[in-house]
Parts: sequence; C-alpha cells; structure tokens
Amino acid sequence: MNPLLQEFDQAPFSKIKNEHFKPAFLEAIELARKEIDAIIENPEPPSFENTIEALDYSGYQLDRVSAVFFNLNSAETNENIQKIAQEVSPLLSEFSNDITLNEALFARVKSVYEQKESLNLNPEQGTLLEKRYKSFSRNGANLPPSKKQQLREIDAELAKLKLKFGENVLAETNKYEMHLTDAADLDGLPEAAKEAAAQLAKSKDKEGWMITLQYPSYIPFMKYGKNRGLRKELAMAFGSKGFHKDELDNKGNVLRIANLRHERASLLGYKSHAHFVLEERMARTPEKVFDFLNELLQKAKPAAEREFTELQQFAKELDGIENLQKWDGSFYSEKLKQQKFELDDEKLKPYFKLENVIDGVFKVAEKLFGLNFKEVFDVDKYHEEVKTYQVFDQENNFVSLFYADFHPRSGKRGGAWMTSFKSQFRKAGKNVRPHVSNVCNFTPSTPTQPSLLTFNEVTTLFHEFGHALHGMLANTTYPGLSGTSVYWDFVELPSQIMENWCYEKEALELFAYHYETGELIPMDLVQKIKESATFQEGMQTLRQLSFGLLDMAWHGQDPSDVKDVKAFETNAFGDTQLYPDTPETCMSTSFAHIFQGGYSSGYYSYKWAEVLDADAFAYFKQEGIFNSEIAKRFKDHVLSKGGTESPMTLYKRFRGQEPRIEALLERAGLLTAN
Repeated sequence: MNPLLQEFDQAPFSKIKNEHFKPAFLEAIELARKEIDAIIENPEPPSFENTIEALDYSGYQLDRVSAVFFNLNSAETNENIQKIAQEVSPLLSEFSNDITLNEALFARVKSVYEQKESLNLNPEQGTLLEKRYKSFSRNGANLPPSKKQQLREIDAELAKLKLKFGENVLAETNKYEMHLTDAADLDGLPEAAKEAAAQLAKSKDKEGWMITLQYPSYIPFMKYGKNRGLRKELAMAFGSKGFHKDELDNKGNVLRIANLRHERASLLGYKSHAHFVLEERMARTPEKVFDFLNELLQKAKPAAEREFTELQQFAKELDGIENLQKWDGSFYSEKLKQQKFELDDEKLKPYFKLENVIDGVFKVAEKLFGLNFKEVFDVDKYHEEVKTYQVFDQENNFVSLFYADFHPRSGKRGGAWMTSFKSQFRKAGKNVRPHVSNVCNFTPSTPTQPSLLTFNEVTTLFHEFGHALHGMLANTTYPGLSGTSVYWDFVELPSQIMENWCYEKEALELFAYHYETGELIPMDLVQKIKESATFQEGMQTLRQLSFGLLDMAWHGQDPSDVKDVKAFETNAFGDTQLYPDTPETCMSTSFAHIFQGGYSSGYYSYKWAEVLDADAFAYFKQEGIFNSEIAKRFKDHVLSKGGTESPMTLYKRFRGQEPRIEALLERAGLLTAN
C-alpha cells in the first residue's frame, strides 16, 4: 500500500520508500486530470465557483506528494531521489502545461474573467480570478498549436536543467575536503571550530582535522584561519563550484537555462525573461529594478570604497599585505571589527546556544503575535535531527505544525530556507491549518559543547522564522493565495523584519544567556552589536547589488551572444567590484538562487524588501518593539493576508504610507556617506 496515496494529514515519512514516489506522482497527476476534466465537462455555465474556485482547490493530492518529495530532495536527498526528480520533473512540467494550454479550460476561465465587473467579487476572489486568468494568458494559452508545443518542450528541458544545476552544486560541495594533519594549520581558529573539524575527520575515519565547503566549516576558517595559503585554497574551491570543465561543470547549464528562459519569454511576446517575470512583481519593469539598484549603488559605492581602502591599509599595517584578495576579506574584516568595537563573534557565541535562540524566537512570536510553541515527539520526521512543534494561539486554537531542521548533512543543500508541507486554506466551513518547515545549516554540537550560533546564524534563524510565521499565520480562503504565495519582491518582508529584533535589548533579554553560567548577555555587548550593525555596510550593500545586477544581466536581455560565462559575469560585476578578480572562480555556476531556485529576475528583491522592512521596523521603534497594536496591524494586514491583495495595498494599510528608501539608507548609515 502506497502511503502517499492514502489520505494523510502529517507527512508519513517513516512509511515512505523511494519506490513509492513515482507511482504516487503518476496516480496523483491522473487524479488531478480528472478534477480538471470535471471542471471542463460541467454542463453549468462557467462561474467563479465552478471554474476559478474549483481550479484552485484541484490537485490537492498532487500538491501534497510534491511537497513531501521536493522538500526531501532539498533536505535529505540521495542518488535515488535525484534520479526520480529527473524523471518526474518533466511529467509535472507537462501536466502544468496541459492545464495552461487546455483550450476548453481557458475558454471557461476567460468567460468568467470577462464577466468580472458584474460578479460582485470580494478582494480575495478578484485577486484569485486575476491570478488564474494571467496564469493562462502569461503561459501560452493564446498561442497557436505549434508554439504551444514549443513551449512544452522548453518547459520540460528547463525542469531537468535546473535540477541538474542543483545536483552539480551539491556534488561539488560534498566532494571537496581539506584534510589537515598539522595543528599549526589551524592557528587562529576558535577551539569549537577545531573540535568540529576533528570530529568531522573522525567521522570519515581520518586522523587530524577536516574542513569542508559546508558553511559551519568554511566560514570559521575564512574568518579566523591565519594560514593565508589555506584560506586561498578553500576560497578557490568554494568560488569555483561548477567551473571545472568536468562532469559537474555548470557553464553549459547556465547558458542553456538563460537562453531557454529568453526563448520562452519571446515566444510569449515579452522582450526578455525579466520583462516576463517582473510584470507580476511590485517593481513591474526591468527599468525600475535597474533604477532602484543604481540608486543604491550611487549611495553605497563611496562608502564601500572608503571601507575597502581602510581594510587594505589595516591588512598592510597588521601583516604587510600588499594586495588584499577575496580570501583575506573575512579574516581582516573580523580583526578590524574586533579592534573598532572590541566585539568578537566567538565571545558572543556562548550567549547563543541554539536551543536558547529557538526559545527566544518563540518568545518574540508570543509577545508579538500571541503564539505558543509546544515541542511534540510523536510527529513522523524525515531525519532524527528534525524537531517538531505544535503552534497554538492565545485561545489555545491549533495554528500550525512546525518542523525545524538545523544542521548540515551530505544529503542537504547549503543555505537556509522555509518551506511548506501543507498550505492553509478554507473549504466546506473548515480552516485547514498549515504545516511549515525551517531548514538551516548551523554549527552542530561537539562532544564538549552544545551548538553555539554565531550572531550571523542567529539573524538567519530569525529571518527564516519570519518566513515560517508568514506561512503559519496565513488566514485566507484559497490555497493559491495563502501564506508566502505573494509577489516575490514582497515575500522577504516578513523574514527580514524579524532580523531587527536580534539587535534590540528587550528581545535579547528574552534568550541571550551564557550556556554555562546562565549570565545574561552584558548590555555593553548588546550596545556593541548595535554599533557594529552598520560596520562595512557599504561593502555589504555593494556585494548584494552585484548579485542583483548579475541576475538582471543574465535575464534582462537576449543572452544568445554570450559564449563565455566568466567574461559575461566579470562585465556585469564591473561597477561593484572591489577585490581583484580571480579567473579560476565563477559565481554564476553555483548561483542556485537564480539558476535552480525561484529568484531569476528577482534577486533585487532582498534589497527591495530591506526598504520595506527598514520602514516597517521604524514604525515598531517609534511605538515600541513589542507594541501589541502595531504587531496586530502587521499580523492582520501582512502576515495573515498572503497574496489576497496587491502588496502595496496591504503595506499601506499596515503602515499608513508607502515605504521610504530613506529608512534603509538611514539604518545602513549611508545617508551621510557622501
């Protein structure tokens, strides 16, 4: 019996075998097809209920199977799962096209759309109708048959290429190991990092120490390792993932993905992939994105250049470094930060024991939104490290199930993300509550100490938890508009605003206690954290802008003339480059956000959302960071509303005004940078 084809509330991980997936997909696709056929064959005239609503509720079983499978492919994959992903992705792409290119179905949708003025729809229904109609018209419903076939072929190939890109990056990450046997090579590393490296070596039956490209291993070495040659080797390995002219090389995949996306956009009548994507974003046009990025560039560049000159001089005075390189950046920045603020990340870590930080983010959510988290141990999990919680509101109503998965493994891709195993929606008088998950790659515990987070990891946990809150607090009628189903340049607001609490005394007092002594984090350290928040902000901003500009370079024009991925990338980075270029490295070949994830033509949205979050948090600061009235406004007008209305409408309802870019510049200390 296939557990994925039974009705299930919680994902039945322990019962699922790899061989269950493909049959489950095939049957769930067939079931979804029957639901679509029932809509088309309905003898009643097309209405909002029997066509638009029915369409949004269709495919529920397929959505559940897909959520389980693709989340496993990101967080706990293996060769079998990757092989199945390559087989089922084209099937899903084909099924998706079968819907959007179905003329009879589109005729019904169009018929409802043309009556929209007389249907007396509420805002959520109006948004759903608009979204459903556009999902057809923007994906080929109006194309002639030959071009529809072309679109199908492009989509099927793209589905496979994106998976292959991600598999190559993961394989490159797992393949590299720096095996050290001389203790002197670890000079400068904190004891915890040395112990973790020794533990890693031991787990692979080797003597000495092991450093890998996983963030908890890579970052401490780049930040503290005194051996410049080894830092260089590590940075080169990290920066050249997918750039080795071997079976894991991603250059061909990058070019093919970029060209197919452009071809697809052209087929649909758009000037570029970015023009296609941005039509459904707050930014609307590539021109507006470029204007936004360039305005920030103009403000940040003078500050970045001053900061870089200061860093060069510091490295020269300290160690006689004549040419500051990329592999020197983290090392000397950390030393300079320690000198300026007497703030050492390693001195902060004892106050950020993982369990305490989790408890802290829960307490912040309780104070702001009235949520209570209860750890439960009878929920089926895909790995023993996953923690599970039931979430309740102040009236003890069940709000959500929450999965948390915090440490690196060979089957888990790098980075941190929020995902969902089940969306929230209302149907037949029942409010179906969501199951959401946070997946991260934090420093694991060692035999002598628990998992202690860097401050950067603390802000990452709060960030991803903000996405989780967006999913948990969803309160919409339709699954297609629920939770994080919002414009991509709005989706980062709930996550990025949560990071602000990490810098506030009132919030830190809830959880930042020394893991051995129980002492509260000293307030002078809190003050230094706040003061250091804008340290090298110009350089950090330039780095983020470089990624956004690279994304727009790949997707904002016809890439068919691009033959050399590295040369193209170097040109795109031109205005943002501070460090000397390294010909052996390439960002694009491992830029999973845009070539595997959903950020193509959307990387700018991190900075865009920073404007929103700086402006929104200024409102909290003005009224009190735990002000219940402001928190309720944020919950009612942003977190619970999902994509039911235009993001700017929701934001203005919360804030009473449009967001101001000055709020970001002020917070970043860039207003007086010139």
